Amino acid sequence: MRSGMLKHLNACRSAARCIQPWSLVPSRHAASASLAEDTESVIFPQEGPGVSYGLNWALSARGIFVKDKAFYNLKSSELEKYGAVPSEHLSGFPIHYRGKFTQGTHEISKAQFNKLLKLVTSHISSTSNIFVHDGAVGSSPRCDAKVRVISDHPSAILKYLNVLWRTPTRAVSHDTCPLTVYVASSISASTGEIIGIGANNGFLAADSERASLVLCGRAFTDISATKEALAASVAPTIFARGGLPLSARLLVSGDSVILLFASEATIKNFSELQKMLVSKDAGVVLSSDGVAPQFRTYDSNAPNLLKTPAAVVFSFVDNSGVIPSLSKLSPGQAAYHFLAGYQDGKFVPAFGAPPSLTPLELAKGLLSQLSSKEIPTFFINPTVGGKHLTGQEFLKVVESALSKNLPESTLGREPDAKVGDLRAKYKDFISSKFQDLPEEFSF
Repeated sequence: MRSGMLKHLNACRSAARCIQPWSLVPSRHAASASLAEDTESVIFPQEGPGVSYGLNWALSARGIFVKDKAFYNLKSSELEKYGAVPSEHLSGFPIHYRGKFTQGTHEISKAQFNKLLKLVTSHISSTSNIFVHDGAVGSSPRCDAKVRVISDHPSAILKYLNVLWRTPTRAVSHDTCPLTVYVASSISASTGEIIGIGANNGFLAADSERASLVLCGRAFTDISATKEALAASVAPTIFARGGLPLSARLLVSGDSVILLFASEATIKNFSELQKMLVSKDAGVVLSSDGVAPQFRTYDSNAPNLLKTPAAVVFSFVDNSGVIPSLSKLSPGQAAYHFLAGYQDGKFVPAFGAPPSLTPLELAKGLLSQLSSKEIPTFFINPTVGGKHLTGQEFLKVVESALSKNLPESTLGREPDAKVGDLRAKYKDFISSKFQDLPEEFSF
């Protein structure tokens, strides 16, 4: 018996040595009739356009399950083949915030946002084709914020091609805290009522804790609201990485790059100056790498990142005659006036800082940048005798400030009653809003 068992064992070992590794790989053709009867072949589809296992896994982690195909980073011509069409620019869609945002007109609770996200991910998963686009807010590799857009229709992606900066492939998957944007353009119009935020034809909802932004209905056509929601959602990330997201514009005059803080009304009055702006939108990121618009510009030849500004200019409108036409500010004065954001009797802290950052945080960051880089700062009153300067006149004042070695402003140290009243208004406003100002901050 023992001899028979040994013969059987040796025969099995011999047979095992004859099996080739490739014979274990599932094949379209069975190796023998008996094997074909006992087993089924497993055939994996090949990856190709719209089929990527890695992308599908990444989407499933965000609650999106691909029904048919998912297309990644398509060009505009490719998007058009799948039905993308340029859509009109609409406006007025509400933005609902929750998480690390200051209280605003529209808020959304955690339970409401969670319910919304389930509805949106389920809706996108039910569509045959899903479209994904990766980009970034800000163009500095060290302090930008990566963004992934997941949409149920290619027309929404077509909009984002002109909004987000390009980013390397897989940059989003390797990022520690990317923002995910869900666009459900064809979701039910009653979604707002279902989650309890009221009836509307479209809306945006942002949750900083989940690093998510949701756009429902035609809200993706509202570029202004979309940029506002994006900027607010990624501001903490940019700030944590050493960048300052500021409500300012970039003015290029010759070889000089100027960081300009001005109200929308002032910019509209500077019609001749608008052609010299890198972007008409207010929104830049200032960092140790330089300065750049938060979002892409329509000028494809414009550089992604510009050098450190030659100057910072605040345009303070004041018809009372207290603020002079031109003054040079110390870094501490600049930070203080930036924090107040004074505009003809009204205060707009940090000129409208993103709601996810406090103006004081930005003011401290600006003070650090101005001091370390020794950037000269000026404020200009664009109103003279009640008349607003033209764009050309304003530019001449800026160029004059850059070419002259002006002394720092003595505003606030002069024994003038009107100046004293304005200084008191500053103090009352800032002390009521912010505590523990740095010693360098001064009027």
